Amino acid sequence: MAESTLLPDLGTQILIPICAVVGIVFALVQWLLVSKVKLSPEKSHSADGKNGFTESLIEEEDGVSDQSVVHKCADIQSAISEGATSFLFTEYQYVGVFMVAFAILIFLFLGSVEGFSTKPQACTYDSTKLCKPALATAAFSTISFLLGAITSVISGFLGMKIATYANARTTLEARKGVGKAFIVAFRSGAVMGFLLAANGLLVLFITINLFKLYYGDDWEGLFEAITGYGLGGSSMALFGRVGGGIYTKAADVGADLVGKVERNIPEDDPRNPAVIADNVGDNVGDIAGMGSDLFGSYAESSCAALVVASISSFGINHDFTAMLYPLLVSSVGILVCLLTTLFATDFFEVRAVKEIEPALKKQLIISTLLMTLGLALVSWIGLPFSFTIFNFGVQKDVKSWQLFLCVAVGLWAGLIIGFVTEYYTSNAYSPVQDVADSCRTGAATNVIFGLALGYKSVIIPIFAIAISIFVSFSFAAMYGIAVAALGMLSTIATGLAIDAYGPISDNAGGIAEMAGMSHTIRERTDALDAAGNTTAAIGKGFAIGSAALVSLALFGAFVSRAAISTVDVLTPKVFIGLIVGAMLPYWFSAMTMKSVGSAALKMVEEVRRQFNTIPGLMEGTTKPDYATCVKISTDASIKEMIPPGALVMLTPLIVGIFFGVETLSGVLAGSLVSGVQIAISASNTGGAWDNAKKYIEAGASEHARTLGPKGSDAHKAAVIGDTVGDPLKDTSGPSLNILIKLMAVESLVFAPFFATHGGLLFKIF
Repeated sequence: MAESTLLPDLGTQILIPICAVVGIVFALVQWLLVSKVKLSPEKSHSADGKNGFTESLIEEEDGVSDQSVVHKCADIQSAISEGATSFLFTEYQYVGVFMVAFAILIFLFLGSVEGFSTKPQACTYDSTKLCKPALATAAFSTISFLLGAITSVISGFLGMKIATYANARTTLEARKGVGKAFIVAFRSGAVMGFLLAANGLLVLFITINLFKLYYGDDWEGLFEAITGYGLGGSSMALFGRVGGGIYTKAADVGADLVGKVERNIPEDDPRNPAVIADNVGDNVGDIAGMGSDLFGSYAESSCAALVVASISSFGINHDFTAMLYPLLVSSVGILVCLLTTLFATDFFEVRAVKEIEPALKKQLIISTLLMTLGLALVSWIGLPFSFTIFNFGVQKDVKSWQLFLCVAVGLWAGLIIGFVTEYYTSNAYSPVQDVADSCRTGAATNVIFGLALGYKSVIIPIFAIAISIFVSFSFAAMYGIAVAALGMLSTIATGLAIDAYGPISDNAGGIAEMAGMSHTIRERTDALDAAGNTTAAIGKGFAIGSAALVSLALFGAFVSRAAISTVDVLTPKVFIGLIVGAMLPYWFSAMTMKSVGSAALKMVEEVRRQFNTIPGLMEGTTKPDYATCVKISTDASIKEMIPPGALVMLTPLIVGIFFGVETLSGVLAGSLVSGVQIAISASNTGGAWDNAKKYIEAGASEHARTLGPKGSDAHKAAVIGDTVGDPLKDTSGPSLNILIKLMAVESLVFAPFFATHGGLLFKIF
C-alpha cells in the first residue's frame, strides 16, 4: 500500500470549494465597498457628519458646482459601459459560432480514434487494464471544452463590467485625495482577480467530480477529458485578446495622431471624436482580454499537471488528495491573496503620490512570501512523503519536499520577472529615463532606444524561466514544470488586481479630463495611471512567463500522450517543424500589427473628417459624433480578429493531420522558443515608450522639465514612440503568449487522433 496523505480525501472535497466560495464572497464584499461611492448627485452621503463640510470645500476649490461634474461623470461612464458591453456582445456572437463548430470538430476527431465504438478499450499507458471507450473521452472533452470557453467568457465579461462600474467612481474619489482614489481602483481590480481565480477553481473542481461519476476508477481517461477545459479557456482568450487589442489600439492611435500631434489638444479631450472609443478599448482589451488570458493559463497549467499526475503513482493508486494537489495550491493561493489585498486597502493607507508604486510592488512581495509558507503547508499535508512521477515511459521517484521546491521556484521566478519588467518600464529608473532623453533628437532615436530596451529586457526573464525549468524538471520531470507554472499563477488574484488597476485608473483620468475637472485632479489620476502602466507591464510579464512554463508542460504531456519516445532535432521531420514553428509568432504579429494599422487608418480619416466638417468642434460649442468612431473600432476588430485566430487554431490541426506528431512536436517547440522572446520584448518596448512620454508630461524632475512641457519637440517625438509601441504592447505582445499555450493545449487534446490517424503525407510516400 502506498503512503497516504495527512489530509484525508473528504478534507480535500471540503477545502477546495470552501476556498473558492471564500474568494467569491470576498470579491462581492469589495464590490459593495466600491458601490458606496455614489454616482448620483446627492448631498446626503455625509455619514459621519464631517464629510458634508469637506465636500463643500472641495467644490469651491474645483470652481465647478458638484452637481454638474457628477452628472457629467455619470454620463461618460454610461457611454463607456454601453460601448464596451455592445462590443463584447458582438464579439461573443461571432466567437459563439466558432465555439460550437470547434466543439463538433473535437467530438468527430476524438470519436473517430476507435471508429466511434462504445466498447471499453485497453488503457494507453497500461494495456493490461481496460479503460472507457474513446467515444466517451470525445464526448467529455467536448463538454469540458464548452465549460472552459464559457467560464473564460464570463471571467472577461465580469471584469469589464466591474471596471466600467469603477472608473467614474475613482475619478470622483480623486477629489478627496490620491489615497481614496487608489483604494477604489485597487478594490475593483481585486473584485475581478478574486472572481476569476475562484470561478476557475470551482468550475474545474465540480467538473472533475461530475466526470468521476461516469469514469469511476479510469482516472487516465477522466483527466484526459479534462484537458478540454484548458483548450476552451484559451481559445476564447485568443479572440478576446486579439479582438480587444485591435479595438483599443485602433482608437488610441487614431485619437493620439490627430488629437495630440495634429491638433495639439490634450489626451482625452472631449472635443476628440475618438475619445470614448479609446476609453472603451481599455476595458475590452486590457481587462476582458487579460482576464480570459490569465484564466486560460490557470486552466491549462492545472490540466497539464492533472494529466501527468493521472499516469503517475497518484493516479495509479487512486490517491484523490495528492491527485488534486494543483487545485489545493490554487485554493491556498486565494486565501493568501485575500490577506495580501488587506495590506493595500486596510492595514496601510496610501497618502501621497510617491507611495502608489511601492504599495503595488509590496503586493507582489507580500503575496510571494506568504504563498511560500502556504505552499510548504500544502505540500506537507497534501502529498505523500514519497511517490513516483511518470517521466516519458518510466516512473521517477520524487519526495514531497522536491515538489514543494518545484512550485516555489516557479513562484519566485514570477516575482523576478515582475521586478525586471518594472525596472525596464517604470519611469523611476534609468532605462525609461534614457529613452525619454533620446527624444531630444527626435522620434528616430527614441524608436532606436526603445527597441534596444525591449530586446535587452528579455535577458533576465529568460534566465529566470530557464533556471526554473531546469530545477523543476530535474526534481519531478514534466509534472514539476506544470506545477512550477501553477506556482507562478498561484497568486493570480493579486496579480490580476494590480493589473486591472491600470486600465481603471487610465479610464478615471480620461473621465476627469472629459468632465472638465480641475488640474489638480487630473494630476492625481495621471499619477495613478503612470503606476498602472507599470503594473500592467508586470501583469504581462507574469502572463508571458507562465505561458512559457505552461506550454512546456503541455508539450511534455503531448509527447507522452502521442507515444513519442524522444524528440530528435536532427531528424528532418522534426527540424522542419522547429523552423516553421519559430516563424509562426512573426506571422501572427505581422497580422495583428497590420490589423491595428489599417483600423487606425480608418479611425484617423474619420477623426480628421469630423474636425474639418463639423462647425464649432474645435471651439467646443458642438459635440463630436462619438458613435461613428466606436462603430469603426468594433467593425474593424471583429473582422480583423478572425485571420490571426484561424492561424493559431488551424496550424496544429493541419500539421498533425498531414505531417504527424513528430513534426508537430517540432512546431510546438519552435513557436515556444521564439514566441516568448518576441512577447517579452514587444510588451516592454511599448510600456517603456508609454512611460517615457508620461515622464516628459509630468515634469516631476529637473531632467524631465528640460525635455517638456507638453507640445515641445521632445514631447512630440515621445508621442510618436508611444503610438508605435501601442500595438506592440497591447495587441501582438500579449496575444503571443496565448499563441504559445493554445497550440500546445490543442495538440494535447487532439493527440489521440494524431497518434492514430495523423501524418498522412508521410504515410503516402
